[in-house]
Amino acid sequence: MTTQATRPTRPTVETRTTVETTTGSRYVRLLLARLRALDTAHPWVWDAVVTVSWAIAALVDATGEGWRTTAMDPTVPTWLVVVLSLGLTLPLYGRRRHPMAMLAVMAGASLVSGASGAVLEAGALQIFPLFRVALTRPPRALLTAAAFLAPPLAVAAIRFPSGYGSTGTGGWDLLVVPYLWAYALAVFAGLTVRSRREERAQEVQLAAAAERDRIAREMHDIIGHNLAVITGLADGGRYAAAARPEQAAQALDAIAATSRQALAELRRVLHAQDPAAVRSPQPDLAELPALLDGVRGAGLPVESELETECEPSPHRLSPGAQLTVYRIVQEALTNALKHAGPDARARVTLTWTADAALVTVTNTGTVPAGGAGQGLAGMRERAALYDGTLVCGPLPDGTGWRVRLRLPREDSPS
Repeated sequence: MTTQATRPTRPTVETRTTVETTTGSRYVRLLLARLRALDTAHPWVWDAVVTVSWAIAALVDATGEGWRTTAMDPTVPTWLVVVLSLGLTLPLYGRRRHPMAMLAVMAGASLVSGASGAVLEAGALQIFPLFRVALTRPPRALLTAAAFLAPPLAVAAIRFPSGYGSTGTGGWDLLVVPYLWAYALAVFAGLTVRSRREERAQEVQLAAAAERDRIAREMHDIIGHNLAVITGLADGGRYAAAARPEQAAQALDAIAATSRQALAELRRVLHAQDPAAVRSPQPDLAELPALLDGVRGAGLPVESELETECEPSPHRLSPGAQLTVYRIVQEALTNALKHAGPDARARVTLTWTADAALVTVTNTGTVPAGGAGQGLAGMRERAALYDGTLVCGPLPDGTGWRVRLRLPREDSPS
């Protein structure tokens, strides 16, 4: 049996075009990114390039015959045209730092240009400082900019009402309407870019606020729980120190272990973006038994019924949802340690339904006055983040406190 060699498939025209377009756009984006980086590091370079380029173009037009084709009065002295051209281009260098002042200087040159009859097309360069005014100044500054831009247009229209250019045809509106459209577009572009920048800044602020809230919530849970455990261990060790020194030593060892665990969790929270911290996962359901053992060691008897899923489900709890269950159980037990009294007992159950995880934490003892402490808001926020339901309150007979959590599985109905 012979084997025929398979000839390599040549890419289609569409495939080659797509690859070339993608590569080309990547180079364009890279070039633009480098230009933005250069502009950020050395803004004067870009300002100088823009100013010199426009000045050269305006001077070439002023020393030739080009400006006379659109002038109302072609007999305007060349020296005046040159001065006006420089007055309309050199202020571009300071347009980003002092846009309003530069606009005033250019508007003065434009006023003389319109009154003399030169009507230089370089007057349209006023759109650049106008764009910066719309981008960086308060909205009321646009009224001041309009006060600078209106007189040159009005003077040119009044002095030459019959036409535009050396032929004197077209009407005065050709002296006004194109400039008004250009100014309107410059203002619209400036306001649009400004709005997008403000939206991005607001998104960054919201993200920072959310991150601060996350860190504060994690620190509250970590510090509150571990300090409560340490307090319970210290109290037990103090009573056992005289009669049973070996139990006191065990309490000290447990305090040291709990403190190290708290420090490790705090480092993980405060350096969540560090690659080394990412390798240390946040607590999940598998660590609930260790959490309960730590609470028992602090002196609170805890019964537990942690049901595992009998059958694998396509709708499972994400790592973030598992962390939510862990933190809510942790906060509920911490409240019991703090408020329930020395004779309190607690019970934790975790059961599953087809579409949700059900968690109940019950403790006997003193009911906290006014609720379950400041951690209640944090527990509700955690549950709401994953579309869960949290119900907290005293037991019907008034002998304790109960926390119920229903957390939907991933992609299951709420």
